[in-house]
Amino acid sequence: MKVVVIVPTYNEKDNIEELIREIFKVSKKVSNHEISVLVVDDNSPDGTAQVVESLQKRFKNLHMITGKKEGLGRAYMRGMDYASKKLGAEVMFEHDADFSHDPKEIPNFLSKIDEGNDLVIGSRYIPGGSIPANWGIHRILFSVLGNWLVRITLFHFEHHDWTTGYRAIRTSLYKKVRKELDDFKGYTFQVSFLHKAFLKGAKVAETPIHFKDRVKGESKIGGEYIINLLKYLFIATIQNPPRQLRFVIVGGTGFVIQTVIFTIFWKNFGVDPSIATIIGAEFAIMSNFILNNFWTFSDRKLELSLQVLIPKFLSFNVLSFGSPIIQWATITSVVTFISSSDIATWIAYITGIFIGLIFNYAIYNKVIWRKKD
Repeated sequence: MKVVVIVPTYNEKDNIEELIREIFKVSKKVSNHEISVLVVDDNSPDGTAQVVESLQKRFKNLHMITGKKEGLGRAYMRGMDYASKKLGAEVMFEHDADFSHDPKEIPNFLSKIDEGNDLVIGSRYIPGGSIPANWGIHRILFSVLGNWLVRITLFHFEHHDWTTGYRAIRTSLYKKVRKELDDFKGYTFQVSFLHKAFLKGAKVAETPIHFKDRVKGESKIGGEYIINLLKYLFIATIQNPPRQLRFVIVGGTGFVIQTVIFTIFWKNFGVDPSIATIIGAEFAIMSNFILNNFWTFSDRKLELSLQVLIPKFLSFNVLSFGSPIIQWATITSVVTFISSSDIATWIAYITGIFIGLIFNYAIYNKVIWRKKD
């Protein structure tokens, strides 16, 4: 495959020559891929472009484009557009110019691509990866806490490093998400690209990397990164809530319905709390089935025919009673062995619903709205 390593630069005169030589040295060890380097220079005033031009006389697979400084995201998009349209790239790398990323890792990325992955992430936060031991507290906060914030907000816990800039991307995936990336100029580009890749159903893998601090030049990360990241997470959550969040909202609606019915039967009709829970649950089950089908699992929506809906609804009913059974057991245990006070009963009721919510999501995801192979 044709592979293009894209290296954005701004005032990287002290690093770029050594980096280019190292990448081409590594490329000689990769037999089944043709590797080129594309430098995307933002009109560096320090003469970075001139260094690259002099090296082009030696390396035939070294390319360069220049343009005005518009941020990291725009630089990568200019590079990816050029690499895919002009250089025939099938795989494109994101690679820092300051040796924070080790070119020796390139073969590891390509082996993951060869396994069928669309996007390979160089992760600092999986076994075998690392961050510099001498990082200041602000860098740790930016990176470690920033990644946790993204994972929690977007409900994607299976991937550990959302902000890394060392990646291998199939050109076919880039073309799928290209139109949705125009608004992201800076470091938020990394988070938005990965998020949109997930939304497109891309196959994503991680490979461990040892991230190094630059030795020459100045870091370009700034406080605007956090502001832009928070803005993106807020907008992304509003526009396209993660499936788990949608499920929680649907469950919250069911919780309100169940609670109203539960309270009426318990307080107004004097029904035993454990029985009132089951009655309220059936009303919630009907609401949850409809909302989950048309919203939470809209990409796996059931066929609107009685032959499909009736058996699925009956299965949904049976499986859904796992949750009220959990709630019944919780309430009964608390009332019987701890306290039968109103406060204890309410605490047991809410605890049972929380545990049941987790149970229901897992079972619905695997049985009722199972992902098609």
